[in-house]
Amino acid sequence: MKSTKPVFAAILVIILATNAMKAAASEYGLDPDHTQIGFSVKHMVISSVKGSFDKFSGSFTVNKANQLTSANAIIDVTSINTKAQKRDKHLKSPEFFSQKEFPYIEFTTKKIVNGNSSSSSGGKVVTSTTVVGDLTIKGITKSVTLTGEMVGPIKDFRGNSRLGFHLEGKINRKDYNVAFHAVLEAGGLVVGDEVTIILDIEGVERL
Repeated sequence: MKSTKPVFAAILVIILATNAMKAAASEYGLDPDHTQIGFSVKHMVISSVKGSFDKFSGSFTVNKANQLTSANAIIDVTSINTKAQKRDKHLKSPEFFSQKEFPYIEFTTKKIVNGNSSSSSGGKVVTSTTVVGDLTIKGITKSVTLTGEMVGPIKDFRGNSRLGFHLEGKINRKDYNVAFHAVLEAGGLVVGDEVTIILDIEGVERL
């Protein structure tokens, strides 16, 4: 009979390594009072309409070097807010987000590249960050790239660790079947195809 000791030893090594990785990682939950999930899209060629989603949940993890290692979010489509009630109702309709059929937008990271870190004039550590993830809208999943920077960590007045991000990226709304199409008499779209995603995120460490 072959000895089972090598097998048990290998399993023990895997368990210890997994526990060590978990211990080295810190998880942060999104602070809804200090986070904005925003977007901007051209309107009638001459201006931009900005909006946000006011209800969402999510988290991200960082390693011991305070580098981002993963992130995820779920966004409630019903909370879209462009400061125009009639427009928001239209955006929830089948011509745009089909809110009744697809009530949530989801995001999960696939790849993260953490760049160089530097100290700002206020002593905060700023790290350039590129995030590649799967964005799901109306049941369609496409890859999106977000670039920006991470700031922190810092301790708040209660002693909690906080990290902040500013990330931006661009998508084509029609890739996600957000396909409303209306053309101006002079040419050009009433609503542009390209949408800029603008994320200002603040997370609090979960203990």
